[in-house]
This record gives sequence, C-alpha cells and structure tokens, in this order.
Amino acid sequence: MNNITKRHIIKIPKDISLYYCTTNHIIIFTNSVTQKALRLKTQLVIEKDKKLIKITREPLFNMSNNKKRNLKALQTTQVVLIKQMLLEISSFFCKKLNLIGVGFRASTLKILDFDLLHLKLGYSHSIYFKTPKNLKIFCLKANKLFIIGNSYQFVTQIASLIRSCKVPEPYKGKGILYATEKITLKEGKKV
Repeated sequence: MNNITKRHIIKIPKDISLYYCTTNHIIIFTNSVTQKALRLKTQLVIEKDKKLIKITREPLFNMSNNKKRNLKALQTTQVVLIKQMLLEISSFFCKKLNLIGVGFRASTLKILDFDLLHLKLGYSHSIYFKTPKNLKIFCLKANKLFIIGNSYQFVTQIASLIRSCKVPEPYKGKGILYATEKITLKEGKKV
C-alpha cells in the first residue's frame, strides 16, 4: 500500500453514490439523474466514512512480468478514468456551433417519436440529423446550435458529425464552425 500517493486518492462528492462489485471488479457511480460504470484493472481501497477511493498498483488478475512494468501507468490511467466519470456524472457539457453562410439555417423538428435537426446548408437538398436520446440540441437563432449532454466524449463526437455536413472552406469561410474556432482565410487567385 506504500505506492499510494496523494494523486491516487479521489474524494467522492456528497450527491454521488458508489457501488463496488468485488466479483466482477466493476465500480458504479450514480446520482439522481444518471449512472456510469467502469471495469477496474487494479485494486481499490474504499473508505466509506470519509468517502475516499484509493487506487493501488496491485493487479486484479495474473499478469506477465512484461506487463507488470506498466502497473504505475495503469494506476494513473485508472485514476484519470474515475475522475472523468465523476466529472461527467456531476455536470453537463455544451458545444456551440455557428452556421456561417447566406441561407444557412438550422431548426429542430419532432416527427413521431424522433427528434430531428433540420439543416439547410446551401445544397440542393435539406439534411436531417436524428438527435440521440441522451442529448439535447437547441437552436436559439437560425444560425446557432447548442449541443448539451453529460458525456464530454459523446457531445464532441456529435458536434463533429454535424460539423462534417459542411466543413468550413478556406476561401470565404462558409460552413459550420465551433464557437471558439477561427479560420485564416486563403487569398484567391489574382488576375
């Protein structure tokens, strides 16, 4: 246990509950809205009275000597994954997209049980994007999109999928851009 330093100790927030399955080595975090699970590769020491988790370097299964050299990295990876899960379960993430171009519009529709995002991007056809159940997409203006969810990876993945419908071109800067993105425009041909 002497290989546990301060950075390998995680404090659990008060509104999050922790469940640990010792047979399958799975840790589950829940709050009033969502729950997340993670399969562990190293052993944990849980102090319930202080609401602390200590991640050790002892593996949960037999390893070769070659893989035992990577136990320190495995321990740190385990810490990062647990911290990321706690962050995702306790907060929401938002990505903002801007539609830049004449006639570029976005709107949300509800057809039957499906939430759809309707995009007009200067093509001869409209583009419809099915919104996943655990995400919310808002259009406050016709050219601004907000994607909100509780998984950072999923929110950024959906934002990049929507952006890939019309990637900004380098000459006029038309397309779908992230709110923080700046495009340096290229100079066109001179006559």
